[in-house]
Amino acid sequence: MPSMTAPALGDSRPPLPVRPQPHERDGRQPQTGGGRPHPQLNTDARLNRSRSMMLTTITLPSTDQEIGPRRPGAIYQNCDGRFEVLALITDPAEAAKLLRRASARWAVIVRDTLRPDGQPFAVGSVWTTSDYLVRPAKKAAPSDGFAPAA
Repeated sequence: MPSMTAPALGDSRPPLPVRPQPHERDGRQPQTGGGRPHPQLNTDARLNRSRSMMLTTITLPSTDQEIGPRRPGAIYQNCDGRFEVLALITDPAEAAKLLRRASARWAVIVRDTLRPDGQPFAVGSVWTTSDYLVRPAKKAAPSDGFAPAA
């Protein structure tokens, strides 16, 4: 009975074509120079580039900007809920204890007003554009203890 497989042709077939060289390196391109992807910059260009990189100044937001309008008595809302501010702690040591974070500079104690059983808790999230004020904080009473007349 004849065999169903074709007989081996040997090395008489031409080699398969190779894909054209890509624009990235894939190991088939010859190495030129060192292992750097670009030629060595001259010293003046390197110094100018490093000087421009050193002059970058970053200004961090102040504590008041991070807290925003959240003062005791204020109510604000965001995607997590509606919160009444009960206390503002600006002592970094006390804030670090409340938030269990050594880098804390301040903390706000809030209560979720949308939950009837809402318990007070501390937050350290900064005021963002997703937060909005529902009710501003009430003005502080005069320090002498008397209410203003009329």
